[in-house]
Amino acid sequence: MTHEEHHAAKTLGIGKAIAVLTSGGDAQGMNAAVRAVIRVGIFTGARVFFVHEGYQGLVDGGEHIREATWESVSMILQLGGTVIGSARCKDFREREGRLRAAHNLVKLGITNLCVIGGDGSLTGADTFRSEWSDLLNDLQKAGKITAEEATKSSYLNIVGLVGSIDNDFCGTDMTIGTDSALHRIVEIVDAITTTAQSHQRTFVLEVMGRHCGYLALVTSLSCGADWVFIPECPPDDDWEEHLCRRLTETRTRGSRLNIIIVAEGAIDKNGKPITSEDIKNLVVKRLGYDTRVTVLGHVQRGGTPSAFDRILGSRMGVEAVMALLEGTPDTPACVVSLSGNQAVRLPLMECVQVTKDVTKAMDEKRFDEAMKLRGRSFMNNWEVYKLLAHVRPPVSKGGLHTVAVMNVGAPAAGMNAAVRSTVRIGLIQGNRVLVVHDGFEGLAKGQIEEAGWSYVGGWTGQGGSKLGTKRTLPKKNLEQISANITKFNIQGLVIIGGFEAYTGGLELMEGRKQFDELCIPFVVIPATVSNNVPGSDFSIGADTALNTICTTCDRIKQSAAGTKRRVFIIETMGGYCGYLATMAGLAAGADAAYIFEEPFTIRDLQANVEHLVQKMKTTVKRGLVLRNEKCNENYTTDFIFNLYSEEGKGIFDSRKNVLGHMQQGGSPTPFDRNFATKMGAKAMNWMSGKIKESYRNGRIFANTPDSGCVLGMRKRTLVFQPVTELKDQTDFEHRIPKEQWWLKLRPILKILAKYEIDLDTSDHAHLEHISRKRSGEAAV
Repeated sequence: MTHEEHHAAKTLGIGKAIAVLTSGGDAQGMNAAVRAVIRVGIFTGARVFFVHEGYQGLVDGGEHIREATWESVSMILQLGGTVIGSARCKDFREREGRLRAAHNLVKLGITNLCVIGGDGSLTGADTFRSEWSDLLNDLQKAGKITAEEATKSSYLNIVGLVGSIDNDFCGTDMTIGTDSALHRIVEIVDAITTTAQSHQRTFVLEVMGRHCGYLALVTSLSCGADWVFIPECPPDDDWEEHLCRRLTETRTRGSRLNIIIVAEGAIDKNGKPITSEDIKNLVVKRLGYDTRVTVLGHVQRGGTPSAFDRILGSRMGVEAVMALLEGTPDTPACVVSLSGNQAVRLPLMECVQVTKDVTKAMDEKRFDEAMKLRGRSFMNNWEVYKLLAHVRPPVSKGGLHTVAVMNVGAPAAGMNAAVRSTVRIGLIQGNRVLVVHDGFEGLAKGQIEEAGWSYVGGWTGQGGSKLGTKRTLPKKNLEQISANITKFNIQGLVIIGGFEAYTGGLELMEGRKQFDELCIPFVVIPATVSNNVPGSDFSIGADTALNTICTTCDRIKQSAAGTKRRVFIIETMGGYCGYLATMAGLAAGADAAYIFEEPFTIRDLQANVEHLVQKMKTTVKRGLVLRNEKCNENYTTDFIFNLYSEEGKGIFDSRKNVLGHMQQGGSPTPFDRNFATKMGAKAMNWMSGKIKESYRNGRIFANTPDSGCVLGMRKRTLVFQPVTELKDQTDFEHRIPKEQWWLKLRPILKILAKYEIDLDTSDHAHLEHISRKRSGEAAV
């Protein structure tokens, strides 16, 4: 795309019309996508239409297809379900129905269709597109449309967005609604866990997902379940014995609770369904345990969309409009999806085909094939789950090698899940695992103890840091630290924490010149709400903080709904890093987000106030402004509040809120639990290899740059990067990475808040192919 074309984004849609519909089952986050399609469509100069009640509305026409305005999608971002309605539609399956739909679109001049739904809805859209010219011929012959209308609407562009809580669509890492469904499930599992603790009970939980085990699998990882049944990988023939033995072992280790997760499509090796009642009866009959079944049903579809789903829906909506307006008669219908954290375009029918291949493989009992087709991310989840759930912890004392685990920096939700998986994977490998309390300070003072399997039981869902964490850096205590490494025979160190964990790692590297004892492998797992650790796109805890901010902003916006004309200024955490303010701004529909990385002047503040003054003249009489805590030392939250109060006199009232430490607390979100669990497992596997590599003459000696790494998520994969190599990528004064991927999302925030800006589409999603993509797909 040339430079001129960027600036053409504002004129790209002139003379074109786009319609958006939601079809099939509803999913949280669909409204965010609808809102983005409408607003970005209007931004490009296109006319945009709502289609109410899915394909049924397309067939019935009339009042069901209505032109949308900017304001008509206000306040829908935080609503679950779909505000434009969805319906299963028999009529559209018949050619007669599609003929009527085509007639309705031609009459309104709509040749661009954005369909948000599951694989059935998207396949329907593709059929519609392939028949388009035949349908137009028929309509013209019947005299329903003129030759001129037929020429004007000669081809139909289609872009699909996958909205489905099941995450069963191949080619996308996450479908809209999946993360929110996990939120609902995990909230319930957490609630059940507390009551089961009181009574020593076994709980069998049935979750949705049709033929896909994704929700069940990730739920098991997120709550440390004893067993999971998923359709893609039926249990071995003697699973009944195995299951009962496993439950008994968990009880004898002192656990008062057993959790078994069942996907609604669970089957055995012969394809016979395994139901939650079957499992309950088995446990009661063989073990006599007090067992309860909970079938979660439609609560999984309901409730508020999570921050992740709102951002996902918004980003996909923007990308869908771009894909539609750039479409030609030759581009295949595409589906916009997310891979790692990048938006990609994939040919619609290729994805549908692979999705069908999975079902076919399962029907033909080729389960390994079904697993592979689900993609690397699904496989990785399964591998980690198997490691953590189906292995008997070694009984022998002594252990192969000694690895220590610690938390450094400020507490972040998900740290405990990372410690748990690190400890357990370490024990499974036959190592002795030590835990260090209070970070580097505890390492210097010798606050170290050995951790057994049960030590970390139930840690996955607990917020904060159970080991205790401090910001102290190791430099001034290197002598005591070295002495304790020798005393406790520590041969490897897993450091879970924020920017201090990274700088601490650099100090340990530096200290190796002076102290031989520090020549042991170490790995840093990024965990901080600020998401400011170099070498990783995400850090554990940021997703939880984002959801906290989001929920608070929803409540604040709601409080303003009754009082007209009010602007809220909200201060978020993050140090100098603007991640939380930007992403929360996108997820909560903020009018502006002030951050350090994008310098602003008094003229910008003036323009924002003016923008809000204009907004108060519309039907949307409230504003939301986010400010990162360290975005500017002079334009403080108080200063901005005072400025807005003065300038808004007689037009709007201002209020301010400093969110503070509630952003660090709370129970970790499913994303953070899952991410932390996988990071811990990955780090420990690396550690074992590194220790073996550095074993010389009966002792460990690691002195190469690659023996001290940060484990980070980069675009689509988890990678180990030497801390010394990350130095050049770091702004140490402001404790942030020099380059941050999410800054590219800031234009979207501004467009959705109705600013006249240039949408830079340079970092553009190009059409990829699903088969090629398979090999390099996200490892997370």
